[in-house]
Amino acid sequence: MSSECSFDIVSKVDMQELNNAIQQAEKEILTRFDFKGSKSSIKLDKDQLVVTSDDEFKLQNVLDIMHAKMTKRGISIKNLEYSKVEPAAGSTVRQKISMKQGVDQENSKKINILIRDSKLKVKTQIQGDQIRVTGKSRDDLQAVIALLRKAEIPLDLQFVNLK
Repeated sequence: MSSECSFDIVSKVDMQELNNAIQQAEKEILTRFDFKGSKSSIKLDKDQLVVTSDDEFKLQNVLDIMHAKMTKRGISIKNLEYSKVEPAAGSTVRQKISMKQGVDQENSKKINILIRDSKLKVKTQIQGDQIRVTGKSRDDLQAVIALLRKAEIPLDLQFVNLK
């Protein structure tokens, strides 16, 4: 009986944890002395964050606070994609940050090549925004997971549905 084992490679941001991190960051901004009277805020619109502040220096401080809160909650900042800082209403500046959800085609190809070059006896299959890895041995699948954790991939990868 040689059954196939498999797992999926995905890249997702836990939106509930992100919401909690944003709320904690906003509480800290309200209580900090250097933000007294500031128009700094963080808003979440679907898959996009909008960070607003008085000037670029304070905007960078808001981003640092937000990154610290996200890291404490186990959210990787690899999945954030920053746009340019732009002027906003009332002499403030704004920066939009989009969330990368799923493994895009370019990174899927890189992951496939990495796995193929490792000479492990596994098969990969791209399924939309995730990759399914199958093999006869669980040890081979765990070796693939270890390989991808060490690799320099610009996404935060999660390994789910290990069967």
